[in-house]
Amino acid sequence: MISLLMAQNNRDPQLKKRWDSLVELLSEKFSEDAAIDIEGILYLIGIQEYGRPHEKFKKEDNVNLIHIGICVILEPYGYYKFDSYDQEGWPHFELVEPLPHLKPGEQNILIKSAVVDYFLNQGVIS
Repeated sequence: MISLLMAQNNRDPQLKKRWDSLVELLSEKFSEDAAIDIEGILYLIGIQEYGRPHEKFKKEDNVNLIHIGICVILEPYGYYKFDSYDQEGWPHFELVEPLPHLKPGEQNILIKSAVVDYFLNQGVIS
């Protein structure tokens, strides 16, 4: 089922158009030299969800922010569920269903689809 979804999304011109628009928008706002990549977008989602955008982060925190971004975008797909906030305010998620074994291209499409859905729901893109 997930492979069929990935194949359909791979040929989805609307997904490509939305992804390209999102990358352009975020790159203009947050990247000085080059287009922002998937990891950078997940980092931005993590910061947004953590709720402290002006805090200075350590290298270890940056990895955690990307993880938060992944959990948040895959939560509507049923893979993760918000669990709680720790004493420092970091959100924690519970793995509900293991991620399927996907080829790298399929992983890329899943993440792009989930990121686009996230920003559609946030009203950032249409």
